[in-house]
Amino acid sequence: MKSFHTSRFLASAVAASLLSAAALTGNVTSAQGRVVLVDRIVAVVNDEVITRFELNAQKRAVVSQLKRQGVTPPTDSELDAQVLERFINERVQLQHAKENGIRADEEVVTAALQNIASQNKMSMQQFTARLKEDGVTFEQFRDELKNEIIINRVRDREVESRVVVTDSEIDGYLVTNKAQAGKAPTEYQLSHILILVPEQATPDQIDAKKKRADEALKQLKSGTPFGQVAAVFSDTNDAAQGGALGWRQADRLPAIYADAAERLTVNTNSDVLRSANGFHILRLIDKKTGEIEKAIVEQNKARHILIRVNDLVGEAEARSKIERLAERIKGGAKFDDIAKLGSEDTTASRGGDLGWVSPGETVPEFEAAMQKAALNSVVGPVRTQFGFHLIEVTERRSQDVTADRSRQAARAAIRERKGDEAYQSWVREIRDRATIEMKLADS
Repeated sequence: MKSFHTSRFLASAVAASLLSAAALTGNVTSAQGRVVLVDRIVAVVNDEVITRFELNAQKRAVVSQLKRQGVTPPTDSELDAQVLERFINERVQLQHAKENGIRADEEVVTAALQNIASQNKMSMQQFTARLKEDGVTFEQFRDELKNEIIINRVRDREVESRVVVTDSEIDGYLVTNKAQAGKAPTEYQLSHILILVPEQATPDQIDAKKKRADEALKQLKSGTPFGQVAAVFSDTNDAAQGGALGWRQADRLPAIYADAAERLTVNTNSDVLRSANGFHILRLIDKKTGEIEKAIVEQNKARHILIRVNDLVGEAEARSKIERLAERIKGGAKFDDIAKLGSEDTTASRGGDLGWVSPGETVPEFEAAMQKAALNSVVGPVRTQFGFHLIEVTERRSQDVTADRSRQAARAAIRERKGDEAYQSWVREIRDRATIEMKLADS
């Protein structure tokens, strides 16, 4: 089961209501004159505080996770520093999301929870019990998952949408990776350490970060397990998982990682690598290669008519309208003429023509109806997330789409690689723009 940390985020208003100026010193005096210990602030990120209570909760989760992986946790002070750094990086992303109206609705979070339980072949009751065994309440897990969904949406909006992949890049990729010759890209199982360098870093700051990377490499060479060193030194959210990146195709890795991985042998580490984002150390756990299989699929040449369901047109009205169009076609009207006049889809001007459709290119409800349809017969109404459809399949064929799949895979690989690089740069930029006051030494 994918392991999520305990909740790290309390509403700033709640935190502020619990903390007074006296909290900075660590105690207040009660009405009876007794000294009562209260929570302390370990960092202020813009206008929000991170408390010692939150930090300790996160540390316990990290230590538990490291122990489950057989990794010796770092010292308490080292863990304080590393967890707080990752905490701050996530906090600035969540603040950015809030400022830009990016959120996760409760139904989305509920669906994600149900999906995770299902993937682990558990009921929600069993899943909740499993969380409790790991020392995590269901509410904490839900909060953590909600934050992860929000951060993923921030990434999609701020990073992925800005990544452009050109046809010439795809052509170059296919030639370089020999995908056209039927060779699949090499896959690497990797772990990494990333020590971030501020965007406007001074020479002294860069030198200090380089020394930190050199110290990490020194510990690795002395025999300290990679996961333990990653937990101490790495500035990424995967540090608590020993820096594990899992299996990645070479073409989906940042260029600096792909080049290093190609030169490494299994169970060896790279030297310190330098990129625009900071200093890296890479470990190759395993690698594999394979052949690209031919992709023969059954395609349908189809056309459709769509009546949308929205705030202005309700379910009953849309269904009634699509049924009237279906009756006109049964009465002898041509499908493409009705589509041009009545369809509310961008294909209307083409008579509803979708061209040749491969499996997976349409939503499941539409595809299921299309696959079952007899040739040259109209089926529907078919309800999808878009509204009601009438569908007609005019031809079927078996088609070798290996070349198309190779181009699709190339586009996805280039986008993923560019997205990873852009995301690290973006996180560094918003972190540098944030007003951060560190109070860890006071706690």
